[in-house]
Amino acid sequence: MSRTALELLRLLAQDAPAERIDEQARVLAEADPQSGAVARELALRVRSGIDAHRRREAELSALVDIARDLASRPDPGGVLDAIVRRARSLLGTDVAYLTLADAEHGDTFMRATAGSVSARFQALRLPQGAGLGGLVAQTRRPYWTADYPGDDRYAHTTEIDAAVDEEGLVAICGTPLVVDGEFVGVLFAANRTRRPFTRGEVALLGSLSALAAVSLVQSRRAAETAQALAALSSAHAGIEQAAAAHDRFAGVVLSGGGVDDIAAALGEILGCWVAVLDVDDQRIASYGPAPDASPDHDPLATAEAVRRSAASGRLAEADGLSAAVVSAAGQRLGTLVLGGCPPLDSGQGRTVERAAMVTALVLLFRLRAAESDQRVRTDLLSDLLARPDGTVDTTLVERGRLLGLRLHTPHILAVCRGARLGMHLAAATAGDGRGLAGDHHGEVVAVVPGQDPSAVAAVLARRLGADDAKLTVGATGPVVPAAGLHDTHAEARRVTDALAAIGMRAGSARDLGFAGLVTSAPADVDRYLDRVLGAVAKYDDRRGSDLLGTLEAFFAVGSSPRRAAGLLHVHVNTVAQRLERVASLLGEDWQCPDRALEIQLALRLRKLRGS
Repeated sequence: MSRTALELLRLLAQDAPAERIDEQARVLAEADPQSGAVARELALRVRSGIDAHRRREAELSALVDIARDLASRPDPGGVLDAIVRRARSLLGTDVAYLTLADAEHGDTFMRATAGSVSARFQALRLPQGAGLGGLVAQTRRPYWTADYPGDDRYAHTTEIDAAVDEEGLVAICGTPLVVDGEFVGVLFAANRTRRPFTRGEVALLGSLSALAAVSLVQSRRAAETAQALAALSSAHAGIEQAAAAHDRFAGVVLSGGGVDDIAAALGEILGCWVAVLDVDDQRIASYGPAPDASPDHDPLATAEAVRRSAASGRLAEADGLSAAVVSAAGQRLGTLVLGGCPPLDSGQGRTVERAAMVTALVLLFRLRAAESDQRVRTDLLSDLLARPDGTVDTTLVERGRLLGLRLHTPHILAVCRGARLGMHLAAATAGDGRGLAGDHHGEVVAVVPGQDPSAVAAVLARRLGADDAKLTVGATGPVVPAAGLHDTHAEARRVTDALAAIGMRAGSARDLGFAGLVTSAPADVDRYLDRVLGAVAKYDDRRGSDLLGTLEAFFAVGSSPRRAAGLLHVHVNTVAQRLERVASLLGEDWQCPDRALEIQLALRLRKLRGS
């Protein structure tokens, strides 16, 4: 081995700089060109490896120092500022900055900078996929460029390019902050002159990003934990108050109390007024000076707090009101509304939520009991409708008696077509609990105590939907339900068909007039004659008069009393007196066109029956 080669090895052992080693290698190459070139290449490679190893050691040492620094900062803001300062120093760039992910807006926003001078740049937001930073956020992979303004690999936007230009940035490198698959943000290092980032520099910035992401998440969690502990400490008294309130609510329920009692207990605890709305926003209970509600509108139903609570499913406050949804098993049963008190603290909020929970249990028990009762009533109604009209069934009478019904007394059967079905509907149609109502082949059938089918039909139509143009209620009766309702139900359906055909909302066969003869099967002429002329015919039978004959003569001569008197061979005053008696029996409107037509038709049918 030549003396020059030994000198080359000595320089490597002494950790001489690369320039000195290269100089000695050139001397060796001049003395022995072939072996000297190989020795020079090997020596420079060894020197480069030593430099890379030392640089890596320095970087790792710097990362350890950064980790200690970040770990000593409890607040997230201090961590972010430290991260960008260290990144700028470690990579020796003009600027370093960090953006955080905004899950709500789906983009990242500038959070911390070091070396930045542009206010516009410091307020920049980067949409997903836009610019270099937006691409890093979208793919969660590092990207870098030596000349961002002229690099067409990235989706340039006017807003981003203007901010970058105002800051004067040219070379940019960005790496993602990711922890356990959670994307946190992007860390950038940038120069105001052209600079090609090496893969080692990108890897170094990536290591710093990973360390920063962990530190940031840990500091966030530490801050959240401290905040939670403080909240728990301040809420201790509130929890005790809520627990005491819960015990009181439970006592109300165990003693057989209802929604009214829960509202009163809550109002006394919080010193406010309380109202309870059902699932249809109808007020079912209240305590204290709650706002008045009319039958058509309750101002609480449209309150902002009620709307927010229904949307979120939690306690909401707005415009001086607080509202909590009353729900059980995923089913909304109503809303608890209160006011007349200052804004609720956390403990009072828990008390309201406990009251809502207990109210939900009470309403749920009530609903289940009503559903069970309705099933029994529906089964009984189905048996009555399936039984042909005839002999009274004592078994049906006994089943009805257990439900508080008197099925051996006169009832009206009504078919309600187009009504909205449901438990509340059934309760509304069931004669205040003294009747039956249920769904039967897509129609609501109600059997209600009464004697007047027209009156019952009108009441049901009003209860079921005063403004529902699609609703039609046809009634018939009176009938004894225990004797079977099959034929009566068929007649009520025919009446409903006829009412719908002529555009009437509610009524009975009496209201249909001669149209009832067309729809009945077979036509019940006797009942029709009795309904139209029965009062006059009975008067004639009792008094021996001939008011029916006077009516026939009156209509036969064109409704002229004078000519009717000539046809009957009596004085005109006699005819006038008889017609006054007719008016007292049939009503003052008996000469109106529709009534007059009905009477004339009945007179013709009566004559045909007589012949």
